Amino acid sequence: MHNPFENALSQLNRANAVKSFSPEFLERMSKPEREIRITIPVQMDNGSMKFFEGYRVEHNSARGPYKGGIRFHQDTDIFEVKALAFWMALKCAVANIPMGGGKGGVTVDPKTLSKTELEKLSRGWARMMARNIGPEIDVPAPDVNTTPEIMTWMNDEYMKITGEKTGATFTGKPLENGGSEGRGAATGLGGVYTFNVLHKKLNLPESCTVVVQGFGNVGGNAAEILAKQGHKIIAISDSKGAILKEDGIDIAALNEYKKANRQIEGFPGSKTITNAELLVLECDVLIPAALENQITEANAKDIKAKFILELANGPTTPEADDILYSRGIPVVPDILANSGGVTVSTFEWEQNLKGEHWTEEEVNAKLKKIMEEETNLIYDRSVELNTDIRRSAFIVALERIEKATK
Repeated sequence: MHNPFENALSQLNRANAVKSFSPEFLERMSKPEREIRITIPVQMDNGSMKFFEGYRVEHNSARGPYKGGIRFHQDTDIFEVKALAFWMALKCAVANIPMGGGKGGVTVDPKTLSKTELEKLSRGWARMMARNIGPEIDVPAPDVNTTPEIMTWMNDEYMKITGEKTGATFTGKPLENGGSEGRGAATGLGGVYTFNVLHKKLNLPESCTVVVQGFGNVGGNAAEILAKQGHKIIAISDSKGAILKEDGIDIAALNEYKKANRQIEGFPGSKTITNAELLVLECDVLIPAALENQITEANAKDIKAKFILELANGPTTPEADDILYSRGIPVVPDILANSGGVTVSTFEWEQNLKGEHWTEEEVNAKLKKIMEEETNLIYDRSVELNTDIRRSAFIVALERIEKATK
C-alpha cells in the first residue's frame, strides 16, 4: 500500500532534482510544523459512549494562516492527513494566495452515524481543536464527507467557546451563515479554467472525449461545465461503480437518476464497467476526481488518455508520473488543477474578515484570473526547465514558500 506522505516526499525530491533547494529548506518542508491528535467522546443515540480519533496537521505557515479541509472517512489516518497538509501548503503557494497548508480528519464512516451523532462529533472536533485554530492561525474547510452544515456546527461551537465574531475560522459555510458565492462549484470550475488554458497549448481536439472518476461535488461539477462547453463525457464512476456511454452522458439526467437511485449504475443506455476499466479507457481527457493512489505503476502503462487533469488529491503515484511523462502524457497536478476550491475558500475568509459579500460573478472572475495566470506561468516554466507540469508546479510553490521563509 502506498503511504501518501512518502509519495509527497518523493515528489519533493523529484522537484529538487530539477532545481535544487537548500538542504535546510528541504528538511523544513519535509516535516510538519505541528501534528495534533485528539480523542473525541460522543454519546451515541443508544446511550453508549464511543471515542473517535481526530487529527489536525499544520504543515507550513510561512505565507499565512494554515488552510485546509477536514475529512470524515473510515480510512483516514495521520499519514494521509500529513500528506494532504503538505500538498495544501504547496497548493496555496501555487495559487499565490496568502495562506499556509493544513489538513484535518476523523477516522469514521459518517454513513454509520445519525444526524445527531454527526453533529456531536463535529462540535467535538471544534471544541478539542479550538485553541489551535482561528482566523489568524488556522482556517479549516470541508473535504471528503464534510458539508457546509458540518462547517456551520463547527463554526458555531468555536464562536461559542472563544467569543470570535467574524465567523472567518471555518470556510465552506452555507451562504446564509457567511459562506461565499461560487464555493460549491469552485474546485471543478477552477480545474476547467486550467484545462481551457492547456487545451489550446497542447493541441487537444476542439471537442474532447472525457472520462471522470468520481461523481461527487468536484467531478460532477467539472463534468457538467465541460459538457456545456461542448466536450463529450463518455464514462463516470461513483463510490459504488462505473458506467460507459460512448455517445455521451447527459450529466443533468445522470444527476436526477443518482438522486432517485442513490447510484449511477443502471443509467439508461449505459454499460456497467469496473473502476479499473474506467481508468484505462481510450479518451482525450482523464479526470481522477476521487481518492489518492488511483494511477499507479501497475496501470500507468495502460492509460490511453492524451491528457490527465487531477481534481482529486494525490491520485497519481510518483512511479506512475515517471511512466506517463516518458509516454508523453501530460498530467496537470492536483496542486494546480484543484486549487480553485482553496482559492474561493480564501475569498470567503477575506469577505468574513471585511464584513463583505461578493457576487458570484465577482468571485468567478477573480478565480478565473488567478487560475489562468498561474497555469500559464507553470506551463511556461515546465517548458523552460524541460520537465513535467507537476515538478514545475512544485518548483514555483517551493520558491514562493522559501522566499516567505527568508
